[in-house]
Amino acid sequence: MGDQQPPDDSGQLPVLKLKSALEERYLNYALSTITQRALPDVRDGLKPVHRRILHAMRLLKLEPGQGYKKSSRVVGDVIGKFHPHGDQSVYDALVRLAQDFAVRYPLVDGQGNFGNIDGDSAAAMRYTEARLTDVAGRLLEGITEDAVDFRDTYDGEDNEPVVLPSNFPNLLANGSSGIAVGMATSIPPHNVAELCDAALHLIKTPNARTETLVNYVKGPDFPTGGILIDGEQSIINAYETGRGAFRCRARWESEDTGRGGYQIVITEVPYQVPKARLVEKIADLLIAKRLPLLRDVRDESDENVRLVLEPKSRVVDPIMLMESMFKLTDLESRISLNLNVLTKGAVPRVLGLGDTLREWLDHRKEVLVRRSNHRLRHIEHRLNVLSGYLIAYLNLDEVIRIIRQEDNAKSSLMAAFNLNDVQAEAILNMRLRALRKLEEVEIRTEFDGLTVEKAKIEELLGSDPQQWQVISTQIRDLRKAYGQDTKIGRRRTTFEDAPVANLEDIQTAMIEREPVTIILSEKGWIRALKGHTTDIEGLTFKTDDRIKTWAHAQTTDKLFLVATNGKVFTLLADKLPGGRGHGEPVRILIDLEESADILDLCVHVPGTKRMIASDIGNGFVVGEEAMIANTRKGKQVLNVTGEQEAKIFVKAEGDMVAVIGQNRKLLVFSRDQLPEMGRGKGVRLQRYKDGGVSDVKLFNAEDGLTWTDSSGRTYTKKGEELLEWQGERAQAGRQPPTGFPRNNKFKG
Repeated sequence: MGDQQPPDDSGQLPVLKLKSALEERYLNYALSTITQRALPDVRDGLKPVHRRILHAMRLLKLEPGQGYKKSSRVVGDVIGKFHPHGDQSVYDALVRLAQDFAVRYPLVDGQGNFGNIDGDSAAAMRYTEARLTDVAGRLLEGITEDAVDFRDTYDGEDNEPVVLPSNFPNLLANGSSGIAVGMATSIPPHNVAELCDAALHLIKTPNARTETLVNYVKGPDFPTGGILIDGEQSIINAYETGRGAFRCRARWESEDTGRGGYQIVITEVPYQVPKARLVEKIADLLIAKRLPLLRDVRDESDENVRLVLEPKSRVVDPIMLMESMFKLTDLESRISLNLNVLTKGAVPRVLGLGDTLREWLDHRKEVLVRRSNHRLRHIEHRLNVLSGYLIAYLNLDEVIRIIRQEDNAKSSLMAAFNLNDVQAEAILNMRLRALRKLEEVEIRTEFDGLTVEKAKIEELLGSDPQQWQVISTQIRDLRKAYGQDTKIGRRRTTFEDAPVANLEDIQTAMIEREPVTIILSEKGWIRALKGHTTDIEGLTFKTDDRIKTWAHAQTTDKLFLVATNGKVFTLLADKLPGGRGHGEPVRILIDLEESADILDLCVHVPGTKRMIASDIGNGFVVGEEAMIANTRKGKQVLNVTGEQEAKIFVKAEGDMVAVIGQNRKLLVFSRDQLPEMGRGKGVRLQRYKDGGVSDVKLFNAEDGLTWTDSSGRTYTKKGEELLEWQGERAQAGRQPPTGFPRNNKFKG
């Protein structure tokens, strides 16, 4: 009240502080959204709108096996009596309860167009009809026997159930989803037979661990089937914490089309993925050339799903094709688990699998006790009436006399035979035909039977183990009705390990393979020309810039950029700027230090080895796979210090190494003396008094050492001709042969 100022004498309304008023109203809205709209009750798995729909349909006598009624009649009763919201929102909720592709165990039996898996909406409510299913009947079972509490409806003219008796683990069986204020819920559907097995185990072992329960509840069971590819530990963690996710893939098979060809046929799509939208997205990716392994997609579905994927050619690996499809399309879907529910009908909490089932079992026990007490009260009332009847039969003539002659027959009967009000009223209401002898025998039989039943109920109410035994029997009956051998109960979603496919191969498969020519300029501008061009001289560059190096590649290739600081960067050929213009500065694509420059560029060829060396002559051999960098920062391969720089980067093909220094000394030694490393400083290649290395070449001894002079003439020295320069690694070497280029390079 401190924020509210009283009205003055003018009679104006009180003044509220805006901040406190907004806080109070928003809090009320948030609580209403959480408890009355978005989150399901852990006991029956229903939100208020769904609970009210089922309750209204029960009052309309739309039980399973009875006739259908127009959906508009149901919606009218729901919004008129229980749920004062828009009719379309109520009808949408009703429609979803009837969709066997959206709800694992439908609660509404719909007649007419209730939508389809393509994502088409249902017909208007005036055209469709509905009634309850057997599952809904189980949720409502015992609702007239004081099984649950009722509360007044919004207008106070009627009442509605706070929760349903729920002889069905609906929360986990059908799942739920919703977004509240500051919280959300997402519960995938499960197999009810598995839930029953887990519940029976929990009754025997209340403190069962999640690892044990997962032996029964192996994972979600979606109405549209599909394949779960999550590991067991991931599933256990999700069920333990109540938070996680499941990866569901479409079910597919390879169908032979003859002459060595095949096509992929998809028979099940992931849960909540509209089939028509899925086909549209695949077609869009085809047009955008992002699915180079795929030629065409067709939807040949009737009442069963049948999507046909036609590969580009018969040599395309079907697993590689599907892995690329799973990566780019909704053929693989991530379904989240967030077991955020209302406990005790009001408190939102995130529960694990075990806690969720325990809450349902505790509710079932409470329902059993309440129904038993309700039955006990009825039996006691009936026994009281039957006791009065038996007294009347024993004193029939006197009873008739009192009724005929006494002015106040009721009081006289109560005084004469020590009857209570209920018994006297029952005797006065007896029909004459009930006075026959046979009726007396039937009453005695009923009295004895009810007496036995009363004793059993009293024994049940006094025994906790007996109560759990009754609940176990109910759960076994449910499991039998919806077991794995029934059409609706069999598990639809299966489990598989995802095929082991190389991630790089998958990424490569998603790129249209085309030839390109990579151009790198002296000032570090890079571009990719379409095709394998050889007209390098005709290329244009920015002012004061010219070509540094170039390479032929495919758009599926990786490129290595070697920097003078010893780092190697990895670029994807399909991600390079096009050939129009001068390209882009390479520093935009990689994080290259200002003091460093690009030494060389090459195309990654798996299995290839390279030799890298610093300007002072330290180097080693490294496999190209070890140089691949997954980030813009690159990978440090050659360790250099101070003013040192990486200077040599050549193919390591051959069994001999030729090194020439700036001092014009040539040394040839065996490649065996070079270590192979993933990273390091390397070993000394040649000894210098001053200066450093000028060039390095690896070659095969039997082919000889070849070099080209500035005039283009080629020289070769083999075998004994090279003995003069052969030695051990780190020696000084000797002056090169006559004709060796003056620039001290093997290619003049």
